[in-house]
Parts: sequence; structure tokens; C-alpha cells
Amino acid sequence: MKIINSILKVILCTFLFIACNDTQKKENKVTSETSEVAQENILAGWADTPKNRIISWVEKVTDSSSSDFIPVKDRIAVFDNDGTLWPEQPAPTQLLYVLDFLKKEYPNRPEWENDAVISAAVQGDFGPLKEKGSAGIIEMVNKSYDSMSEDDFKESVRQWIDTTRIEKFDMTYKEAVYLPMLQLLDYLRAHNFQTFIVSGGGADFMRVWTDEVYGIPSNQVIGSYGDVEFSNEDGKATVYKKEGDIFFDDKEAKPEAIHRFIGKKPVFVGGNSDGDQAMMEYTSSSDYNTMCIILHHTDGEREYAYDTKTLSGHLETALQMAKEKNWLVIDMKEDFKQIFPD
Repeated sequence: MKIINSILKVILCTFLFIACNDTQKKENKVTSETSEVAQENILAGWADTPKNRIISWVEKVTDSSSSDFIPVKDRIAVFDNDGTLWPEQPAPTQLLYVLDFLKKEYPNRPEWENDAVISAAVQGDFGPLKEKGSAGIIEMVNKSYDSMSEDDFKESVRQWIDTTRIEKFDMTYKEAVYLPMLQLLDYLRAHNFQTFIVSGGGADFMRVWTDEVYGIPSNQVIGSYGDVEFSNEDGKATVYKKEGDIFFDDKEAKPEAIHRFIGKKPVFVGGNSDGDQAMMEYTSSSDYNTMCIILHHTDGEREYAYDTKTLSGHLETALQMAKEKNWLVIDMKEDFKQIFPD
């Protein structure tokens, strides 16, 4: 009887071992398949070549055993906005907002009738503006917010960004953002990168919607800015925007702004024009293994095709330097599987 019981125990143990081993194999297979699916879903809107290069870099710099490891405190990623996270054609988005604001307010501002640039622009004639150049644009921007409280300006921008539609894409401006770049922002943040915007656009203009659209909070938005004035009348403390000098956050001003507002060199930068070249050079000078990405607008059907012949987003010297420094150039026609979210 004892012999029989011993045999039964051996058979039972063998059966349990086989069953457990089979279950473990199935679990390992499921885990492996799930991992493969998860890997495929990373940067799903990107073509394989740029996607693999980005993933390879992120994996190296976030691996504590790697010589390329970057501590979490130094994982700073900066992105230009116009032409990098959303379109900047046929004109930078904030300029289109300013034009709409001036058209709306023009009947209520008789003093603007004496301004040749504004009077012509609201009628669709941009000749005087082109002649005056950047000084004319700064003047128009100043007029679009002078004496407005911070709350009133936010409400004006919010109403415009929520409702104004882009005819070419039949979507609002906050919907017309690049899906692959949204995926990249999420991917970097999942690996403990802090994501900042460093743009020539107005900081106050962008801060209204960047958290909702990009997941980038207002305190991580660096842009052009003008004069403001604090007031505390009748117990109401607020800041008012006013006409004055403007710090234009472009070209060499970008690394200067990064130094001033972030306080350390980025290790990752995304841009699309010569205006971003200086902050890419600044980033590349880091002691860490860095990555710079340039979006080359080559898709005239799904978006726009331009580089040297454009009023905004000129790309020439940065493209040449990308070859010299092995920056990652993204051909949007070939490398973006999808431009905008569904």
C-alpha cells in the first residue's frame, strides 16, 4: 500500500510540474506578445528609420548601466512650436489671430484709421506690412493687446483658438497639431523627460492652450514677450499687457532664453528652421549624448512643402549643419505616417 501511495505521489507531482511549466510557458508567450505589441505602438505615427533611432537613443540615455546615461534631473527636452508642433503656413498662427482681432476691433478704434499698416492689413492688403517688415508686425502685435488685462487676453485667445477653423484642414488650430510629435512628447515624458516649448511665438498666447493641446504646462512655455504692468485698484490685483519693446525669442535669442528661464542645457531639441539652429548648436555642446531633430516640410498634399522660399520657417543653414553634426532630419512626406490626429 505504501508503495502504491508513493507511486501516486510521484505521478501527481510530475503532473503538477508539467501543468505549471506549461502555464508558465503560456504566460511568458503572452508577456512576450504583449511586449511586442507595446513596442509596435511606440511612436506609431513614425516611419521605422527615425522611430528606431529615437527609441535607441532614449533607451541608451535612460539606462543607468549605460555610459550615455542622463540623470532624470537633466532630461530637458525643448521644442519649437510653429512648424514643429503645428503648422506655420500660410503664416504663423499668432499673426493670424492678431489680424482677426484687429479686424474685429477696427470699427471701435477710430485712431487706427491713421495707421497705414493696420488700415491696409484689415482690408487684406499686406503691402505696407511687408515694406515695414518685423517692425510692422511688432506694432500690430502691440496694438492687439495694449491695456488688456491678463484675464481678458486669455479669454480672447481661448475663444479664437477654440472656434476658428483652418479651411485647408477643416479643423480648429488646436486640433491641427502633428500626431507624431504628440506621440514623441508622450514618449519622452514616459521616460522622465521634462518637455518645454521654446518658440518665437508669444509666450502669453501659447500658455493659454499648450497644457490642453500638448500636455506642456504654462510654466514650461518660453516665447517672445513684451511689457506688462501690475495694478491693484479697488482690491483687484492683476497684470496688464502694454505696448513696448518685445523680446523676440528666435535664433540666438533661443539659447539665451533657455539659459535665463531653464538654467541648464537641453539634451533633446526639436525644430524646423534656421531659427532653431542656435538652440540645436547649444544643445549639441552638452557633455551628454544629445539628440536634435529637424522637421523638413516636404508634404504639399497633407500639409505644406517649403524650406528656402517661404515667409516663415526658412530652412537652409540648419539643414546643412544637420549633415555635419548628424542631426536627425525628418522628411515629413516619408517619415510621418499620419500628419494630424483623427
